[in-house]
Amino acid sequence: MPQVQDPKLLVSGSTMDDAGVYQINEEQALVQTVDFLTPMVDDPYVFGQVAAANALSDVYAMGGKPLTALNISAFDLDMDTVILQKILAGGAATLQEAGCLLVGGHTIQDKEPKYGLAVTGIVHPKEIITNAGAAPNAALLLTKPLGSGILSTALKGDLLQENALEELTQVMTTLNHQASEVMQRIGVLAATDVTGFGLLGHAWEICASSDVGMELYFNKIPLMSGVVDFANMGVIPGGAYTNRRYLEDKVIFNGISEAGQIIMTDPQTSGGLLIVVEEKKLNSLVNELRLKGVEGAVIGKTTDKPGVINVIS
Repeated sequence: MPQVQDPKLLVSGSTMDDAGVYQINEEQALVQTVDFLTPMVDDPYVFGQVAAANALSDVYAMGGKPLTALNISAFDLDMDTVILQKILAGGAATLQEAGCLLVGGHTIQDKEPKYGLAVTGIVHPKEIITNAGAAPNAALLLTKPLGSGILSTALKGDLLQENALEELTQVMTTLNHQASEVMQRIGVLAATDVTGFGLLGHAWEICASSDVGMELYFNKIPLMSGVVDFANMGVIPGGAYTNRRYLEDKVIFNGISEAGQIIMTDPQTSGGLLIVVEEKKLNSLVNELRLKGVEGAVIGKTTDKPGVINVIS
């Protein structure tokens, strides 16, 4: 993309961040993002919920508060329009939960349904959380378990049991607002949400933007039920292989199985926040997250070896 230069443009694509940030006065800056998806679950209402949570997450990752949203949808008119109504209803319910106002949208005809949102939020210009603020010897914390890409692939193959589907749905429809509010209050160095590039892809964005390295501990990473079994069976989305190829010269795996490597590049939908926090603030962050019902897992640390991610068991 052409790089736009403007003193009011506080965050743009140059740091690979989750959203753009534009300052409008000394106390306020707009956080803007857009995201849309093809269905990853069969229930259209749940699909709407997940897609909305996924789009809102970019604002939360920047430390912002969502204000307004616009629907973006594509739909085949040969399908029952009740399906589209349910998708939009699911999205609207999630926006209401987030306290974000739906103010309009746009729909086109397409053979494959798609849905998402353009979201505008607000943040104080001095309280923006980006990919570029990490420093060596800080802790890495993840707020949701991995595996949504693999489990969604299993669902498409009618391989997923009802209890696993319930867990998958619960994880993907959960907003990241509680984690965002806590990390703002505690004060953290950097953060991103874990979505289509997988855990390692988004970790790499922090490394590249902050000029640090990382050490990740695979056995500390929370996983949804059945993820390892499905990965061993080869039930893997194509995006995981694409992510892995991109990262092959950036990540060193030490004693990690083939399945484990794939899980760490599995593209996530509405994943958790990956937070970089100083060690002296780590306990406070973990404890306050727990009080809000968020189980933050400490999965590694940053290092002073820029551009190198070491994964150990």
